[in-house]
Amino acid sequence: MLRALDLRILRTLRTHGHGPSAERAVLTFTRTGEHGLLWIALCAAGALLDSSRRTAYLRAMRAVVLAYLANIALKYVVRRPRPAIEGLPALSSTVTSLSFPSAHSATSFAAAQALSSGGVPGRPVYALAAAMAVSRVYAGVHYPSDVVAGVALGTAVAELLDRPAIEGLAA
Repeated sequence: MLRALDLRILRTLRTHGHGPSAERAVLTFTRTGEHGLLWIALCAAGALLDSSRRTAYLRAMRAVVLAYLANIALKYVVRRPRPAIEGLPALSSTVTSLSFPSAHSATSFAAAQALSSGGVPGRPVYALAAAMAVSRVYAGVHYPSDVVAGVALGTAVAELLDRPAIEGLAA
């Protein structure tokens, strides 16, 4: 039943709201999320420009890197292949053929959680994180469940780093 729902949502996002300009825009955006680079760049800029929240930006950067590394490890444990829907090829190439969990989602939600808990306004960072996560299904390179798992992983990593005992170890 969950697999059927996963495929139904994937098909819906792969067949609605597409056109050359929409696809170009989504693919440009989703590529900025490779390896968490969008978030690392935003955190670096924030740390340089906003001294009052420098610690929050640096903590978020650590969360992004750790979420990315944890994500890679999980991909090689789970080894779920990327979606393949006949007649609906993926719109983008990927670094690996492994799908679960979504690294874009993990890094995005690690950043959103860490930044919002550090005093950065949460709505815009969560909106950007959600757009990044949905872009992966829109592009056909992840199942929705890959994205949900990435969201959970990234959030958990950021929350763990926010605990005082662990924060000292990650510094």
